[in-house]
Parts: sequence; structure tokens; C-alpha cells
Amino acid sequence: MILDGAMGTTVFSLGFDEKTIRGEHFADHHKDVKNFVDLISLTHPDTLTDIHRQFLAAGADIVETNTFGATPIGMCEFDLEHLVQDINIAAVQSA
Repeated sequence: MILDGAMGTTVFSLGFDEKTIRGEHFADHHKDVKNFVDLISLTHPDTLTDIHRQFLAAGADIVETNTFGATPIGMCEFDLEHLVQDINIAAVQSA
């Protein structure tokens, strides 16, 4: 069985920066979120689904959800812990 690739590396290789990761919904959020790639589950779900498809096309048998930091502890750094469930659900839907 082959597991998918490095999600963060893939997202950044697409040119995602702070503004892109934020999307319109989080444009005015008071914390830097560039390193919180899990947020694209909400801001760019179609792109996330395409990334999963690319991993499968490259030979992956298993794709993981984009939820590496989507825990209350991981998200408190970004003051987004109230979105834990929303991000996890969106990430599962994209996968």
C-alpha cells in the first residue's frame, strides 16, 4: 500500500501564500495563518480535492485527510480552535 504525499509541500508548490490560504472568509483574521495549511479545507476545498486526486493518479492507494494540525491544541495558535469540527468535516469531504 502506498500512502499519499506531503500535503503542505504540495500546497506551497502551487504558490499558496498567506493571502491565498486565508481566502475571502479569513481575509481579516488577526493571526498569521500561512503555516496552517489545514485551513484550505474551508477556503479552497476544490483545490484540496484536486491534490488528493493527483496523489491517487501518482499511485497512492491511501489518502489522508488534510488535518495534521486540526486539533484544539494545534489550532489555538491561530485562534481558530472553534473551527476544529468544521475543518475536520471539510477535510474528510475533500478526501
